[in-house]
Amino acid sequence: MFSHDRVWAAIDALAERYSLTASGLARRAGLDPTTFNKSKRYAADGRARWPSTESLAKVMDATGASIDEFMALVRGEMEPSSKSDASATPSRSIPLLGLAQAGVGGFFDDGGFPVGQGWDVVEFPSAPTDATYALEVSGDSMLPLYRDGDTLIVAPGASIRRGDRVVLKTREGEVMAKILHRQTLRTVELLSMNPEHPNRSFDISEVEWIARIIWASQ
Repeated sequence: MFSHDRVWAAIDALAERYSLTASGLARRAGLDPTTFNKSKRYAADGRARWPSTESLAKVMDATGASIDEFMALVRGEMEPSSKSDASATPSRSIPLLGLAQAGVGGFFDDGGFPVGQGWDVVEFPSAPTDATYALEVSGDSMLPLYRDGDTLIVAPGASIRRGDRVVLKTREGEVMAKILHRQTLRTVELLSMNPEHPNRSFDISEVEWIARIIWASQ
């Protein structure tokens, strides 16, 4: 049944599925950490508050969960722990490379798709398209969003829009994860996730490829 309680229970279950608290899920989706707090689910006068469709869309975008998966949680057809059950949530191995290694030649084609040798593999707990791979974060340049050791799932073929988190590789071999501020026919402007690191801007001729981050394990 599609009820207020079931929708909020599905959000809690989705957070648990990805080993997050409700606040952690909100942060993962780029929302205020208190967005999904229990205190936000009812108004002061007792009226039920519903999560916005925009918030739900951001959560599914950040976790890689599908609308079908979310609705199954709303209906109570899928347990939070079922992410470890291959029959309930499909998974497969995708290529994994350290972000620090990504600037080395031979790992990507001109479109940013994984090629060559030297890739490890990691299990991804949903079922992305074939055009996905994983990059492991090293260092603190992406704090507070991503920490050392986090795994970023990248989809080179996914559409990119302003505000998306992306990985960009320059023709000189520099690889970085940033937030897309603006992209035109001539330039790409990126915002740094860590305020201690500068924003970047590139002429389009300097960019080898740019790909969207669709999920991150934290």
